[in-house]
Amino acid sequence: MAAQTKTEAEKLQELQRQIQFNEKVKYVANSIHAANNITEILIKLSDNILSLFDAERITIYLTDTSKKELVSKYLVGSGIKEIRVPISPTSLAGYTAHSGKMINIADVYNDAELAKIDPQLHFNKSWDEKSGFRTKQVLASPIPFENKLLGVIQLINKKSSTAFTKVDEKVIIEIARVLGIAFRNQFKMVHTTRFDYLISHNIVMDNELKAAMVAAREQKKDVEIILMENYKVKKKDIGSSLSQFYGCKFVEYSTNIFIPKELLKGINLPYLKKALWVPLSVTNDKAVIIIDNPKDPKVMEIKSLIRAREIEYQVALKDDILKFLQTLEMDTRDVSPGSLTDILAEMNVKEASETEAETGETIDENESTIVRLVNQIIIDASEKGASDIHIEPSKAKKTTSIRFRIDGVCIKHLEVPFTHSKPIVSRIKIMSSLDIAEKRMPQDGKIKFIFKDKVIELRVATLPTVGGEDVVLRLLGSSELMPLEALNLSEWNYKNFKETIASPYGMILVVGPTGSGKTTTLHSALGYINTPARKIWTAEDPVEITQEGLRQLEVKPKIELDFARAMRAFLRADPDVIMVGEMRDHETASIGVEASLTGHLVFSTLHTNSAAETVVRLIDMGIDPFNFADAILCILAQRLVRTLCKDCKEPYHPAKDEFDYLSKAYGAYFPELGIEYTDKFMLHKPKGCDNCNNTGYRGRTGIHELLIGTKPVKALIAKKALADEIREQAMKEGMRTVYQDGVAKIFKGLTDHKQVRSVCMTQ
Repeated sequence: MAAQTKTEAEKLQELQRQIQFNEKVKYVANSIHAANNITEILIKLSDNILSLFDAERITIYLTDTSKKELVSKYLVGSGIKEIRVPISPTSLAGYTAHSGKMINIADVYNDAELAKIDPQLHFNKSWDEKSGFRTKQVLASPIPFENKLLGVIQLINKKSSTAFTKVDEKVIIEIARVLGIAFRNQFKMVHTTRFDYLISHNIVMDNELKAAMVAAREQKKDVEIILMENYKVKKKDIGSSLSQFYGCKFVEYSTNIFIPKELLKGINLPYLKKALWVPLSVTNDKAVIIIDNPKDPKVMEIKSLIRAREIEYQVALKDDILKFLQTLEMDTRDVSPGSLTDILAEMNVKEASETEAETGETIDENESTIVRLVNQIIIDASEKGASDIHIEPSKAKKTTSIRFRIDGVCIKHLEVPFTHSKPIVSRIKIMSSLDIAEKRMPQDGKIKFIFKDKVIELRVATLPTVGGEDVVLRLLGSSELMPLEALNLSEWNYKNFKETIASPYGMILVVGPTGSGKTTTLHSALGYINTPARKIWTAEDPVEITQEGLRQLEVKPKIELDFARAMRAFLRADPDVIMVGEMRDHETASIGVEASLTGHLVFSTLHTNSAAETVVRLIDMGIDPFNFADAILCILAQRLVRTLCKDCKEPYHPAKDEFDYLSKAYGAYFPELGIEYTDKFMLHKPKGCDNCNNTGYRGRTGIHELLIGTKPVKALIAKKALADEIREQAMKEGMRTVYQDGVAKIFKGLTDHKQVRSVCMTQ
């Protein structure tokens, strides 16, 4: 009877302890909800939560989704510091956030215990080594709210036991749930300013923002400046916050953004400095205005000053708007910015001494005329459809030549005095973030130039020559996708290429020299098969054309992210289609063949002269001929040939000898074209007009040959046949060479024999 009474007493004591514990949990939960801000939860309520678990230490992290990190605040003296941990399986808190699972570890130094949870899981012992503290047990749980991760709570070392208990696991889940609700409520409460993004992404805490606002008032500075200077908030994060709040694009000041001064007609600069806005581009249909506050009533004034049907506002920091206006003030002269001749005349160049011409020290690269000259050269190149700009100084001629490559041919555009060579080169280096002091070594960079709301991207290469530093600027593609039917493939090529690229797996290659339009063709093919049902990965160098629905990666050899590594990563990312910019080596080619044999459709390019030679080149690289024969679907070889100007090309009746020459050049298959020599037969020749710079040619078109991987062709590949044997078999099956396709387009009046011969050999 006594034993029974004792048991009941123990039960009663246990029940009382449970009630007390539940009350304690309830008290902690209420304290969390009553907290004034998130910082109070992270720092001041930590001891209350620790007492629930009888643990030594606690860390509560918030999620910074913009950086894919966990962040926590802690007191150091009178200041607050932060810890940041990547959301990844490599750390305890990071794994908890990454997996969304609770972890309960008895000994964090036991690698075998960690490996059972995840092979990548690792405990960073350096924290213990620095502090002298010994971490043993860890209990961590994600902090969720409506299936969204808001943070992680992590407890360290159970004082009264060798491990955290099942009860502790239940309690931490409940506390995490309460924290999730509290965090969400705090986020809602503080979302009243243009800095909501910074709060919700835990870049700053609400009390820090309030302190920044007070400091801004006291120091008479903008809050944005205080946040960047005192709280190390990045400008791009400020921009994201302003963009989210105002619902428009954020713009940073850049010397690469060119604002034509004619936009200021009827508007004076002092007014714009006071009103803090500047026009970026204005047409009858649309105006783009950079402004510090798109919700300010002053937008009504803008509507009365700017005549356009639609006005798009873009937000910028006040300092950046003033910099734009300062640049405009420097450039506001009587000379039209659209005339290179006038800009050169404005320079008022005197004869420089040989020493001055050699050093280029008489002119500053930031001088207004140099800035405008470089800007106008880029604008002219873009408007004329140039693919490259060549800047070539010559000591002998004491001039600097500016040439544009248009339709594959270099055309002289301008000559400037040699004294301006180094300032021009230095200006371009500044725009592309290159080292202006380095003149002995080649350098590479990029420019993003904005003109009238149009983004012009350029790839820059500088090369030291005996005449001085040369610069070549490649104008990257317009990012416009060309439809498959616009490639000007012959009827046979179009039909068979379209059928082949719709295959579920295999390899498709587009080959030809540099600048022959291979990337354009690949993207046209991908555009044709790009549907929501397919997962398409691309690795490119660089990404010139973007498409919705494609996941595009730009390779970066400097960090060893090459085509081969990208392809290996793609194979782990559930692809249907893979496009790799170039088969540069055996490793990339072999991975491509392997991928095409394991159920993937692989597209790539190669620098070879013909479709048949491509087979031999890959086998010479060490690719297994049997595997390659199984994998290959088709090889499209191509060139770009200049086309006759539609506005001025002249029809003429050729002599019989010329007709016979062309028919013989086409070869034994000429009768299939159905062309006969008659008195009415006409070819076309160039003439020249203003629209084509008096060259007679304008634009380019493709000439192609398409080798289909038929059974007979695959058999020849497997036995390592010569290129001539493969070509002969393919031609029997309908393939026509690049040269033959070019001749066919001569008969169609698209080009002439001179242009076809300039890009390919006769067969």
